[in-house]
Amino acid sequence: MNVIELKNVHYQHKAFQLNDITFRVPQGFVTGFIGANGAGKTTIIRLIMDLIEPHDGDIFIFNQKMKNNAVAIKDKIGFVYSELYLNDKWTIKKIENYIAPFYSRWDHEIFKYYIEKFGLSFNKKIKTFSTGMKMKLSIAIAFSHQAELFIFDEPTSGLDPIIRNEVLDIIQKELIDERKTVFISTHIISDLEKIADYLVYIKDGHIALGDFLDNILKQFQIVKGDPQQIDEELVQLTHYFERNKTGYTALTTQANVFYEIFGNSVTITTPTIEDLMVYLEKGTRNNEYDRYENE
Repeated sequence: MNVIELKNVHYQHKAFQLNDITFRVPQGFVTGFIGANGAGKTTIIRLIMDLIEPHDGDIFIFNQKMKNNAVAIKDKIGFVYSELYLNDKWTIKKIENYIAPFYSRWDHEIFKYYIEKFGLSFNKKIKTFSTGMKMKLSIAIAFSHQAELFIFDEPTSGLDPIIRNEVLDIIQKELIDERKTVFISTHIISDLEKIADYLVYIKDGHIALGDFLDNILKQFQIVKGDPQQIDEELVQLTHYFERNKTGYTALTTQANVFYEIFGNSVTITTPTIEDLMVYLEKGTRNNEYDRYENE
């Protein structure tokens, strides 16, 4: 079952465009949503949450369109922004009194558990909280109404490494449940290495990848070898290619061709998520081949 599904979604605002956005978020998994800053991740989350409308295409959440049943759908979603959009003069107690009525399954005991777990105080004003404390409060709110889908928009942005890892551990440990689904948007790719099962990658206004992470990482390989080995025909088999006087680095889905030709004189490794995004963002650099051939 797919908890979120976008089909042929188009959106434009001034010079910014999203073209034919199609992807799914499978139930019971952590889906990482990656792309460079400004690629459209937050815009797509706003489209999913019906905060803005697409110009064309369809968006389904729990197999329904948000506008047809918004209250019931949002009741099942735990939503965490990178910012806490609440009055900073309020205490946590006042925030709970304000938020709880919006959710049919709000559980004060669960909320209290997380507030205490995170070392927060019901009676302190939000303006006294650090960025990390505000993020923990957002997570406590998201976890306290028995949501089935959790959408995180840059949840670790602005956090120091220690707090960032703590937040990721919370997401990983608390949401391991086949009935719970996580959709996490981030530009800090290393955050996804230990928690993501599925990956959606947006580039230049369209979806470049969307599949289970294991399948993606089996598909692509990094090949390194002697710069004298490479020729134009082999470069055409790469998604990214860079060459210098000591060697070349290539991202390819056809590493077997390199191995069949050069055997153990090439090194073939599996990319990390970060390697994959960096190389695909840069794209194939045939000019590197041409530049050294002409020297």
